[in-house]
Amino acid sequence: MLSRRAILLTPVALMARPAVAAASGKMTLAIHQNTSAGAGYRKSLEGWSRAGIKNVELTNTLLDDFLKTDSLQAARRVLSDLGLTPVHGATGVGGLCEPNPTRAASLENLKKRCEMYAALGLSSVYASTATTQKVTLDDYKAGVDNMREAGAVAKQFNMSLRIEFVRTSSFISTLTTLLKMTRAAAHPNLAPMFDCYHFWSGLNKLEDLDLIRPSEIGHVHFQDVPDMPRELLDNTTRIIPGDGVSPLIRILRKLADKGYAGPLSVELFLPKFQQGDPFEVAREIRQKAESVMRDARVM
Repeated sequence: MLSRRAILLTPVALMARPAVAAASGKMTLAIHQNTSAGAGYRKSLEGWSRAGIKNVELTNTLLDDFLKTDSLQAARRVLSDLGLTPVHGATGVGGLCEPNPTRAASLENLKKRCEMYAALGLSSVYASTATTQKVTLDDYKAGVDNMREAGAVAKQFNMSLRIEFVRTSSFISTLTTLLKMTRAAAHPNLAPMFDCYHFWSGLNKLEDLDLIRPSEIGHVHFQDVPDMPRELLDNTTRIIPGDGVSPLIRILRKLADKGYAGPLSVELFLPKFQQGDPFEVAREIRQKAESVMRDARVM
């Protein structure tokens, strides 16, 4: 049995594939575990592996359920035995950016998540900006310091922390606000994250992509939306890339022009995906998403 220290310090060969992808200037397909949430940690990964998926994004909820009866070493073995590369991890930690009375607890939870994911061989995690609290202009100034402090926590574990803007957030719901704040925070272990659903369904416009600086985006969530009023869109209306009306090819081309060469992680919440056979879901995702990627010339 490996000690916790040995796990944290052991180099992970699995991390080589994303580095190769970045060097080639191409993007890689990944799947977020939220997509097969009903299958659990092991079964979701097993099904995806059989469908030819190589890169995966882990979620704290499925990992926590797995750890109720097993160990971090076992969770890591599942990945290595299946030949899967963990490219990103959802911390599930809120309240990191906006001023709030529970920030100290949020930072402690972030430390725990970073330590946990480091043991699994990850080098990057993310937290979202979801909140409904009423904010003021001064809160944005404090939010920059809060981001910098969260980046410092990630640095303790040699992690990069990515911040995801959320379309329903009362604090950071747009790409433009997120870019301004992460730049002001100016921490080397902090980066903005881009979610196609939150971007296209929210208060953003395609021209905002021109504001992205070279290699500024840390990670991308990849999904489509149906042809319906944007006001009616929610998490359950996310669909497989290529099945909807989002201008995904234009978005991917712009991200490529801005130097993004990382994973495109498909994150879906519709029950038919979350409760479906992970193998069948992953096979359909791979077929459709890779077609979009080829059309965008990022694969």
